Amino acid sequence: MKIYLAGPDVFLPDAVEIGRRKVDICVAHGLTGLYPLDNIVDLAAPDASRQIFCGNEAMMDQADAIIANLTPFRGAGADPGTVYELGYMAGRRKFCLAYSNDGAVYADRVGRFLTVTSEDGRLVDPHGLTVEDFGHSDNLMMIHALELHGCPLVTPAEMPVDVWHDLAAFEACVGMAAARLIAS
Repeated sequence: MKIYLAGPDVFLPDAVEIGRRKVDICVAHGLTGLYPLDNIVDLAAPDASRQIFCGNEAMMDQADAIIANLTPFRGAGADPGTVYELGYMAGRRKFCLAYSNDGAVYADRVGRFLTVTSEDGRLVDPHGLTVEDFGHSDNLMMIHALELHGCPLVTPAEMPVDVWHDLAAFEACVGMAAARLIAS
């Protein structure tokens, strides 16, 4: 089973090392991890961003499953590129798994960044826009895509000290993917 390894990990200073660790965890479970930074891209080329996009989609097309890192990135929610990739894979009815090292309720996380108040029975931000409040760790579209096309979002009982390098929740997802492979 080939698994596309999605997430904002590619932006970390040690992104290549994190990717190697994730691929090694996959191998230890009898799976093949496909890490986006393994694509060969000429970053100096005028079409570098398109090369990245096309390379990542080609990897997802080869993959049987995705494990998406939905740990909040630069705000209260998941990295938008990772969310696109999860939707891409769900739309192709591929096996979808994801984890977040911050299991707090989304509405509570929004409150870390903005003043959230209750107005007419709904939570609102300072602009009067409704803050999604279904008690989920992130947007309902991601939560239910996972439930319907794979496994529920994996979160740790306690947020790790280093949310970007703790791979326990990732390894739990790999274990679920390996169990599926054995069952099929």
